[in-house]
Amino acid sequence: MKELPIHIQLQPESGRTLYEQIYEYIRNEIRSGHLLRNEKLPSARFLAEYLQVSRTTVDMAYDQLVTEGYVEARPRRGYFVNAFEELCALDEAPKSRAASPDASGPASARYDFSPTAIDMRFFPYATWKKITKNILVDANSQMFSLGEPQGDLQLRTTICRYLHGSRGVSCAPEQIVVGAGNDYLLLLLEKILGRHVHVAMENPTYVRAYRIFRSCAYPVSLIPMDENGMRTDRLRRTDAQVAYVMPSHQYPTGISMPIGRRMELLKWASEKPERYLIEDDYDSEFRYRGKPLPSLQASDTDGKVVYIGTFSKAIAPAIRVSYMVLPYPLLAKYREECGFYSSTVSRIDQTILNEFIRDGYFERYLNKMRKRYREKHDLLLDELRDFETDFRISGNSAGLHMILTDRRGRSEEELARLAAEADVKVYRMRDFRMRDMESESAAVKKQERERDTEDAMLILGYGGLTAEEIREGVGRLAAAWGIDRGG
Repeated sequence: MKELPIHIQLQPESGRTLYEQIYEYIRNEIRSGHLLRNEKLPSARFLAEYLQVSRTTVDMAYDQLVTEGYVEARPRRGYFVNAFEELCALDEAPKSRAASPDASGPASARYDFSPTAIDMRFFPYATWKKITKNILVDANSQMFSLGEPQGDLQLRTTICRYLHGSRGVSCAPEQIVVGAGNDYLLLLLEKILGRHVHVAMENPTYVRAYRIFRSCAYPVSLIPMDENGMRTDRLRRTDAQVAYVMPSHQYPTGISMPIGRRMELLKWASEKPERYLIEDDYDSEFRYRGKPLPSLQASDTDGKVVYIGTFSKAIAPAIRVSYMVLPYPLLAKYREECGFYSSTVSRIDQTILNEFIRDGYFERYLNKMRKRYREKHDLLLDELRDFETDFRISGNSAGLHMILTDRRGRSEEELARLAAEADVKVYRMRDFRMRDMESESAAVKKQERERDTEDAMLILGYGGLTAEEIREGVGRLAAAWGIDRGG
């Protein structure tokens, strides 16, 4: 072992516990490559004496590192660094809602306010490992068979119960299709809905879904939004047969659609038999004001809503399990046109997830993460208090990001560049605004472009940052953007 390969400077006044500081320092040293594979760490007793802290504090830090897989405890030998390239990639930010390749800021920054990142530090790795081990011990030959195309009935039943209790979704297990991520489900919908279906999307929107629809040769109309979400008057000007919406927490604007606008969309869909709504409910678990909003599907009485959800935000991006609730007319088409497709999620992963949800671990983890994210949400709002003269803050009632709208006439490019120079990455709203090339006159498109440039809007995510990183990152933004923080 090197002579003490760890040089931690503890800060008791920082507001973080000592064990968290030790854990985060060693974790970052491993991830950055400063501590190498199979390198031995100081013994818990030696490190406790060196740092002048209790042995219990060091034990807690080491236990967390072992649980997350960064460190291996070898009996009678000590603690050793695992190979980072072999570690589970759960700690990485999910790509499900990433900005386009030209997103603002440097490729990497010390303080990355990514709207897609989540916090995996508190994931119950030991519980997940225990469930996995028990399932494999008890596995039989049936566990390794192909399974049902829509996903195992036990998991679909569990998801059905969860959706009814948490989102008010009314469905039967037979209506649920389980798939490996939203991408697969959207591609499957192309087979169900048919070719060349005209789709309407909110603008700005989820870029990945837009690209998937275009790759399916779908004509796409981009519908402007107001403070209530997709404008139904503009939707009616199109020949769209399907509208893709995110009513509970629109990405990236953060708008929550009120009941009146939801009813307008449902009325539009019910007017013609070929019309449907695709409800992407990607992060409905995290809401900080009032009661959780019910899903759009919960108000659907005519079988017009295709409901899509994922466990990537609520559990982990590496889980790669999403689900789709099909109304009965489309379920019949699915069975006729796509019933021969095999499930894209292994039966072992489905069984693990089923037990994780069914036995209450998922609910306990969600409650813990709601509390953690609420703390970060409140901290970021408090840190941004001095920004309110220069920016309007919105989108802060749910999800894991907020919107800053400039009041001083600066451009998104200028603000992002100044942030990048301070080693902070922020995200521009323009990277989520698509251009409608199929419809509307040149004059209308010109007006839309002019409105796009009126206000510079930046997206600040906080899910993947620590409290200290939020404070430091906001402090750097204040300096870069000339914010007076009152001394």
